[in-house]
Amino acid sequence: MASEGKNLVGVDIGTSSIKVCEIKEDRKGSRSLVRFGYHPLPPQTIVDGHIMNAGAIVEGLERLFHKVKRRDVALRVSGHSVIIKKITMPVMTSAELAEQINWEAEQHIPFELADVQIDYQVVSRREDQGQMDVLLVAAKKEEIGDLTNLALEAKLRPKVVDLDAFSVQNCFESAYGEPDPEQTIVLLHVGASLTTLNILAQGTTAFTRDVVNGGNAITEEIQRQLGISQEEAEAYKCGSAQGIVPDEVPQITREVVDSLAGEIQRSLDFYLATSGDREIHKVYVSGGTANVQALHDEIAERCQVDVVSLDPLLVAQPDPKSVDPMALQGRTAQAVVAYGLALRKDRERRPA
Repeated sequence: MASEGKNLVGVDIGTSSIKVCEIKEDRKGSRSLVRFGYHPLPPQTIVDGHIMNAGAIVEGLERLFHKVKRRDVALRVSGHSVIIKKITMPVMTSAELAEQINWEAEQHIPFELADVQIDYQVVSRREDQGQMDVLLVAAKKEEIGDLTNLALEAKLRPKVVDLDAFSVQNCFESAYGEPDPEQTIVLLHVGASLTTLNILAQGTTAFTRDVVNGGNAITEEIQRQLGISQEEAEAYKCGSAQGIVPDEVPQITREVVDSLAGEIQRSLDFYLATSGDREIHKVYVSGGTANVQALHDEIAERCQVDVVSLDPLLVAQPDPKSVDPMALQGRTAQAVVAYGLALRKDRERRPA
């Protein structure tokens, strides 16, 4: 998408918290983070991607936007309500593609077309073979509607709804530049209840998958085995607990992380086996669970690959006049999706 106009405010409503980022770009293109907000959500607010406690989300949004004028926002959807498929089609014009895309979607999307919002983008053209690769995306209208209604209730103006995987990719490309077409990069966003995998090969999305597992599994297992509260377990997991951490915590964390790393390894193995790609060159991890070092270590060991945290501060540093640098302490990995959303503009158009 080509974009122009002002940056939207990025609003990431996750299972365990809401993150808000606002980025300002000057005429020379240099960026600064002029607002960061974080609001924890009570347990069971969102379960399996379904909103169970709309009131808690609206209240959180109202607090985060209290006395704030800029209310044009970009939101995100993820999980079961979203399908991303890369399809190969004969080379055609934009007008022909617009006419053809619904028929293609019917072949590839396992939902009723009336129930989904369809979008698409040409990612590569192979004129010599008469073919082009198109990224086809479908998101359930009901989920988009639920999300935008919450924002409207909090007196926000939703302008864009993006996907987790693409928001992380947006942040990655702004931070590190366009991916090297010779390298295969994995963007791994490990949230509280969902892990989103986006593999970039030849500079573009080649494979995506959601794994229904995330940081909550670690917290729940610590809570169960030690018989403690959710807050205590979360503090032990994040390394933010006061006092001595019980000896069992690292072992419990490793056990749960081993299961998640196994799922990730199977997804990467499947991609390598079916794509003809020979190797993964690097894994960038984001999301709240990116702070768990055991996860980095386990993926690096299982997949024999370099694993690093994706750093959104390379996109835009906090403006000290409006953002307390301490507000982002320990939260940069959680802010990645909100950063990616905050890079979206209020006027966007499909390339011709």
